[in-house]
Amino acid sequence: MIHLFTLSDGRLIPLATLAAPPQHAIWLDIVAPTATERAWVREHFNLDLPQAEHLRDIEASARFYEEQHELHLHSDFLSGTDADSPSAIVAFVVANNVLFSVHEVDLPVFAQFRERAHGHPDLLDNSLDVLIDLYGSDVEFSADALETVYADLGATSSKVLGQNLHDSAAAEVLATIAKAEHLNGRIRRNLMDTRRAMSFLMRSKLLTNAQLEEARLTLQDIDSLDGHTTFLFDKINFLMNATVGFININQNKIVRLFSVASVALLPPTLIASIYGMNFKHMPELDWLNGYGMALGLMLASMVIPFSWFYRKGWLK
Repeated sequence: MIHLFTLSDGRLIPLATLAAPPQHAIWLDIVAPTATERAWVREHFNLDLPQAEHLRDIEASARFYEEQHELHLHSDFLSGTDADSPSAIVAFVVANNVLFSVHEVDLPVFAQFRERAHGHPDLLDNSLDVLIDLYGSDVEFSADALETVYADLGATSSKVLGQNLHDSAAAEVLATIAKAEHLNGRIRRNLMDTRRAMSFLMRSKLLTNAQLEEARLTLQDIDSLDGHTTFLFDKINFLMNATVGFININQNKIVRLFSVASVALLPPTLIASIYGMNFKHMPELDWLNGYGMALGLMLASMVIPFSWFYRKGWLK
Protein backbone atom coordinates (compact mmCIF):
# COMPACT_ATOMS: atom_id res chain seq x y z
CA MET A 1 0.00 0.00 0.00
CA ILE A 2 1.27 3.46 -0.94
CA HIS A 3 0.21 6.61 0.93
CA LEU A 4 1.01 9.53 -1.36
CA PHE A 5 1.22 13.08 -0.01
CA THR A 6 1.86 16.54 -1.33
CA LEU A 7 2.25 19.87 0.47
CA SER A 8 -0.22 22.72 0.57
CA ASP A 9 0.46 25.70 2.87
CA GLY A 10 2.82 23.57 4.94
CA ARG A 11 0.18 20.87 5.39
CA LEU A 12 0.29 17.27 4.20
CA ILE A 13 -2.44 16.58 1.66
CA PRO A 14 -3.14 12.91 0.82
CA LEU A 15 -3.69 11.93 -2.80
CA ALA A 16 -6.16 9.14 -3.47
CA THR A 17 -4.98 8.12 -6.93
CA LEU A 18 -1.78 6.58 -8.23
CA ALA A 19 -2.71 6.87 -11.88
CA ALA A 20 -0.03 9.47 -12.50
CA PRO A 21 2.65 10.96 -10.24
CA PRO A 22 1.82 14.43 -8.95
CA GLN A 23 4.04 17.31 -9.90
CA HIS A 24 4.77 18.23 -6.28
CA ALA A 25 4.92 14.87 -4.48
CA ILE A 26 6.68 15.25 -1.13
CA TRP A 27 6.27 11.92 0.68
CA LEU A 28 5.47 8.35 -0.28
CA ASP A 29 4.74 6.17 2.76
CA ILE A 30 4.94 2.61 1.40
CA VAL A 31 3.70 -0.30 3.52
CA ALA A 32 4.52 -3.87 2.42
CA PRO A 33 4.84 -2.91 -1.28
CA THR A 34 3.76 -5.39 -3.92
CA ALA A 35 5.64 -6.04 -7.13
CA THR A 36 3.17 -3.79 -8.99
CA GLU A 37 3.72 -0.93 -6.57
CA ARG A 38 7.49 -1.32 -6.78
CA ALA A 39 7.27 -1.18 -10.57
CA TRP A 40 5.08 1.96 -10.34
CA VAL A 41 7.65 3.72 -8.15
CA ARG A 42 10.48 2.62 -10.44
CA GLU A 43 8.64 3.91 -13.50
CA HIS A 44 7.57 7.31 -12.17
CA PHE A 45 10.39 8.13 -9.72
CA ASN A 46 13.30 6.13 -11.16
CA LEU A 47 13.96 4.53 -7.77
CA ASP A 48 14.32 0.90 -6.71
CA LEU A 49 12.74 0.44 -3.30
CA PRO A 50 14.72 -1.53 -0.69
CA GLN A 51 13.74 -5.18 -0.36
CA ALA A 52 12.40 -6.57 2.92
CA GLU A 53 15.29 -9.01 3.31
CA HIS A 54 17.74 -6.12 2.89
CA LEU A 55 16.06 -4.26 5.73
CA ARG A 56 16.56 -7.18 8.09
CA ASP A 57 20.08 -8.15 7.06
CA ILE A 58 21.72 -4.74 6.84
CA GLU A 59 24.52 -4.15 9.34
CA ALA A 60 24.12 -1.47 11.98
CA SER A 61 27.22 0.35 10.74
CA ALA A 62 25.77 0.70 7.21
CA ARG A 63 22.33 2.05 8.03
CA PHE A 64 23.04 5.67 7.10
CA TYR A 65 24.78 6.70 3.89
CA GLU A 66 24.61 8.97 0.83
CA GLU A 67 24.72 7.52 -2.65
CA GLN A 68 24.29 9.28 -6.03
CA HIS A 69 22.53 12.33 -4.56
CA GLU A 70 20.27 10.04 -2.53
CA LEU A 71 20.06 9.96 1.25
CA HIS A 72 19.50 6.49 2.77
CA LEU A 73 18.57 5.81 6.39
CA HIS A 74 17.41 2.60 8.10
CA SER A 75 15.91 3.01 11.56
CA ASP A 76 14.00 1.04 14.18
CA PHE A 77 10.49 2.15 15.12
CA LEU A 78 8.28 0.82 17.90
CA SER A 79 5.16 -0.94 16.68
CA GLY A 80 3.33 -0.64 20.01
CA THR A 81 3.60 0.30 23.66
CA ASP A 82 3.31 -3.23 25.08
CA ALA A 83 6.17 -5.67 25.63
CA ASP A 84 4.91 -8.14 23.01
CA SER A 85 5.02 -5.62 20.15
CA PRO A 86 8.18 -6.08 18.08
CA SER A 87 10.26 -3.29 16.61
CA ALA A 88 10.04 -2.65 12.88
CA ILE A 89 12.78 -1.45 10.55
CA VAL A 90 11.90 1.47 8.28
CA ALA A 91 13.97 2.42 5.25
CA PHE A 92 14.04 6.11 4.32
CA VAL A 93 15.24 7.38 0.97
CA VAL A 94 15.38 11.08 0.10
CA ALA A 95 15.75 11.62 -3.64
CA ASN A 96 14.85 14.70 -5.72
CA ASN A 97 13.26 16.33 -2.67
CA VAL A 98 10.87 13.39 -2.25
CA LEU A 99 10.85 11.21 0.88
CA PHE A 100 10.22 7.48 0.47
CA SER A 101 9.55 5.46 3.63
CA VAL A 102 9.33 1.67 3.27
CA HIS A 103 8.23 -0.69 6.05
CA GLU A 104 6.55 -4.09 6.23
CA VAL A 105 3.81 -3.16 8.75
CA ASP A 106 1.90 0.06 9.30
CA LEU A 107 3.23 1.78 12.40
CA PRO A 108 1.30 3.98 14.86
CA VAL A 109 4.02 6.64 14.67
CA PHE A 110 3.33 7.18 10.97
CA ALA A 111 -0.45 7.16 11.40
CA GLN A 112 -0.28 9.73 14.19
CA PHE A 113 2.09 11.92 12.20
CA ARG A 114 -0.14 11.84 9.13
CA GLU A 115 -3.10 13.03 11.21
CA ARG A 116 -1.09 15.72 13.00
CA ALA A 117 0.59 17.10 9.87
CA HIS A 118 -2.69 17.20 7.97
CA GLY A 119 -4.34 19.30 10.68
CA HIS A 120 -1.57 21.89 11.23
CA PRO A 121 -0.65 24.42 8.53
CA ASP A 122 2.83 25.89 8.10
CA LEU A 123 4.37 22.81 9.72
CA LEU A 124 6.40 21.48 6.77
CA ASP A 125 8.41 22.96 3.91
CA ASN A 126 10.12 20.00 2.23
CA SER A 127 10.82 16.29 2.50
CA LEU A 128 13.56 16.74 5.10
CA ASP A 129 11.02 18.46 7.36
CA VAL A 130 8.85 15.37 7.05
CA LEU A 131 11.80 13.11 7.90
CA ILE A 132 12.87 15.14 10.95
CA ASP A 133 9.31 15.37 12.25
CA LEU A 134 8.87 11.62 11.83
CA TYR A 135 11.89 11.04 14.05
CA GLY A 136 10.49 13.58 16.50
CA SER A 137 7.17 11.73 16.54
CA ASP A 138 9.07 8.51 17.18
CA VAL A 139 10.67 10.09 20.26
CA GLU A 140 7.24 11.21 21.50
CA PHE A 141 5.89 7.70 20.98
CA SER A 142 8.84 6.31 22.95
CA ALA A 143 7.96 8.71 25.77
CA ASP A 144 4.39 7.36 25.75
CA ALA A 145 5.77 3.82 25.93
CA LEU A 146 7.93 4.83 28.91
CA GLU A 147 4.81 6.12 30.67
CA THR A 148 3.30 2.66 30.18
CA VAL A 149 6.37 1.11 31.82
CA TYR A 150 6.08 3.59 34.71
CA ALA A 151 2.42 2.66 35.22
CA ASP A 152 3.11 -1.08 35.15
CA LEU A 153 6.02 -0.81 37.57
CA GLY A 154 3.99 1.46 39.87
CA ALA A 155 1.28 -1.18 40.21
CA THR A 156 3.93 -3.86 40.69
CA SER A 157 5.67 -1.82 43.39
CA SER A 158 2.41 -1.55 45.34
CA LYS A 159 1.98 -5.30 45.12
CA VAL A 160 5.56 -6.07 46.19
CA LEU A 161 5.92 -3.55 49.01
CA GLY A 162 2.35 -3.34 50.26
CA GLN A 163 1.81 -6.92 51.47
CA ASN A 164 3.43 -10.24 52.13
CA LEU A 165 4.20 -11.75 48.75
CA HIS A 166 3.23 -15.38 48.26
CA ASP A 167 4.95 -17.59 45.72
CA SER A 168 2.09 -17.44 43.18
CA ALA A 169 1.95 -13.64 43.39
CA ALA A 170 5.74 -13.48 43.17
CA ALA A 171 5.63 -15.45 39.92
CA GLU A 172 3.20 -12.89 38.44
CA VAL A 173 5.40 -10.03 39.64
CA LEU A 174 8.49 -11.55 38.04
CA ALA A 175 6.63 -11.96 34.74
CA THR A 176 5.52 -8.31 34.83
CA ILE A 177 9.04 -7.15 35.67
CA ALA A 178 10.50 -9.20 32.82
CA LYS A 179 8.06 -7.64 30.33
CA ALA A 180 8.82 -4.15 31.62
CA GLU A 181 12.56 -4.76 31.30
CA HIS A 182 12.12 -6.03 27.74
CA LEU A 183 10.04 -3.01 26.71
CA ASN A 184 12.41 -0.58 28.42
CA GLY A 185 15.34 -2.15 26.61
CA ARG A 186 13.61 -1.84 23.24
CA ILE A 187 12.79 1.81 23.96
CA ARG A 188 16.40 2.52 24.85
CA ARG A 189 17.61 0.80 21.68
CA ASN A 190 15.09 2.73 19.61
CA LEU A 191 16.24 6.03 21.13
CA MET A 192 19.87 5.15 20.44
CA ASP A 193 19.04 4.42 16.81
CA THR A 194 17.11 7.69 16.49
CA ARG A 195 20.05 9.61 17.98
CA ARG A 196 22.37 8.11 15.37
CA ALA A 197 19.97 9.04 12.59
CA MET A 198 19.66 12.64 13.76
CA SER A 199 23.43 12.95 14.13
CA PHE A 200 23.87 11.66 10.58
CA LEU A 201 21.37 14.19 9.23
CA MET A 202 23.13 17.03 11.04
CA ARG A 203 26.50 15.95 9.61
CA SER A 204 25.10 15.67 6.08
CA LYS A 205 25.03 19.50 5.72
CA LEU A 206 21.68 19.30 3.98
CA LEU A 207 19.62 20.86 6.75
CA THR A 208 18.67 24.48 7.08
CA ASN A 209 19.25 26.42 10.28
CA ALA A 210 15.65 25.86 11.38
CA GLN A 211 15.95 22.13 10.69
CA LEU A 212 19.24 21.95 12.59
CA GLU A 213 17.60 23.62 15.58
CA GLU A 214 14.72 21.15 15.47
CA ALA A 215 17.19 18.25 15.26
CA ARG A 216 19.05 19.59 18.31
CA LEU A 217 15.77 19.81 20.26
CA THR A 218 15.02 16.20 19.31
CA LEU A 219 18.44 15.14 20.58
CA GLN A 220 17.76 16.98 23.85
CA ASP A 221 14.48 15.07 24.20
CA ILE A 222 16.35 11.80 23.62
CA ASP A 223 18.90 12.71 26.31
CA SER A 224 16.11 13.40 28.81
CA LEU A 225 14.43 10.08 28.00
CA ASP A 226 17.74 8.25 28.44
CA GLY A 227 17.73 9.35 32.06
CA HIS A 228 14.25 7.88 32.49
CA THR A 229 15.26 4.54 30.97
CA THR A 230 18.26 4.38 33.33
CA PHE A 231 15.99 5.09 36.30
CA LEU A 232 13.57 2.39 35.16
CA PHE A 233 16.38 -0.15 34.86
CA ASP A 234 17.38 0.64 38.46
CA LYS A 235 13.77 0.35 39.60
CA ILE A 236 13.40 -2.97 37.79
CA ASN A 237 16.54 -4.29 39.50
CA PHE A 238 15.23 -3.16 42.89
CA LEU A 239 11.85 -4.83 42.37
CA MET A 240 13.55 -7.97 41.09
CA ASN A 241 15.78 -8.16 44.16
CA ALA A 242 12.87 -7.45 46.50
CA THR A 243 10.73 -10.15 44.88
CA VAL A 244 13.54 -12.71 45.02
CA GLY A 245 14.07 -11.72 48.66
CA PHE A 246 10.41 -12.45 49.47
CA ILE A 247 10.69 -15.81 47.72
CA ASN A 248 13.75 -16.64 49.82
CA ILE A 249 11.90 -15.59 52.99
CA ASN A 250 8.99 -17.89 52.12
CA GLN A 251 11.37 -20.77 51.50
CA ASN A 252 13.21 -20.05 54.76
CA LYS A 253 9.90 -20.17 56.63
CA ILE A 254 9.26 -23.67 55.30
CA VAL A 255 12.77 -24.84 56.15
CA ARG A 256 12.51 -23.28 59.63
CA LEU A 257 9.19 -25.04 60.26
CA PHE A 258 10.70 -28.42 59.42
CA SER A 259 13.76 -27.64 61.55
CA VAL A 260 11.63 -26.67 64.55
CA ALA A 261 9.44 -29.75 64.15
CA SER A 262 12.44 -32.08 63.98
CA VAL A 263 13.99 -30.53 67.11
CA ALA A 264 10.69 -30.72 69.03
CA LEU A 265 10.28 -34.41 68.17
CA LEU A 266 13.73 -35.41 69.40
CA PRO A 267 12.72 -35.78 73.13
CA PRO A 268 9.75 -38.12 72.41
CA THR A 269 12.00 -40.20 70.20
CA LEU A 270 14.60 -40.42 72.98
CA ILE A 271 11.99 -41.47 75.58
CA ALA A 272 10.57 -44.11 73.25
CA SER A 273 14.04 -45.49 72.63
CA ILE A 274 14.92 -45.67 76.36
CA TYR A 275 11.56 -47.20 77.28
CA GLY A 276 11.71 -49.87 74.62
CA MET A 277 15.24 -51.04 75.45
CA ASN A 278 14.98 -51.58 79.25
CA PHE A 279 12.71 -54.64 79.58
CA LYS A 280 13.64 -58.28 79.26
CA HIS A 281 10.08 -59.36 78.56
CA MET A 282 6.86 -57.71 77.40
CA PRO A 283 6.62 -54.42 79.36
CA GLU A 284 2.89 -54.70 80.02
CA LEU A 285 3.54 -57.98 81.93
CA ASP A 286 6.04 -56.37 84.34
CA TRP A 287 4.49 -52.90 84.57
CA LEU A 288 0.92 -52.48 83.48
CA ASN A 289 1.13 -48.64 83.53
CA GLY A 290 4.35 -48.52 81.55
CA TYR A 291 2.74 -47.65 78.22
CA GLY A 292 0.71 -44.86 79.74
CA MET A 293 3.69 -43.42 81.56
CA ALA A 294 5.85 -43.53 78.40
CA LEU A 295 3.16 -41.96 76.23
CA GLY A 296 2.60 -39.23 78.81
CA LEU A 297 6.29 -38.41 79.00
CA MET A 298 6.52 -38.39 75.20
CA LEU A 299 3.55 -36.04 74.91
CA ALA A 300 4.88 -33.71 77.62
CA SER A 301 8.35 -33.65 76.07
CA MET A 302 6.79 -32.67 72.74
CA VAL A 303 4.31 -30.06 74.02
CA ILE A 304 6.87 -28.16 76.09
CA PRO A 305 9.29 -27.45 73.15
CA PHE A 306 6.42 -26.56 70.80
CA SER A 307 5.02 -24.13 73.40
CA TRP A 308 8.41 -22.50 73.80
CA PHE A 309 8.94 -22.24 70.03
CA TYR A 310 5.47 -20.71 69.66
CA ARG A 311 6.25 -18.03 72.23
CA LYS A 312 9.42 -17.23 70.35
CA GLY A 313 7.37 -16.82 67.15
CA TRP A 314 9.22 -19.52 65.27
CA LEU A 315 6.01 -21.31 64.27
CA LYS A 316 4.32 -18.24 62.70
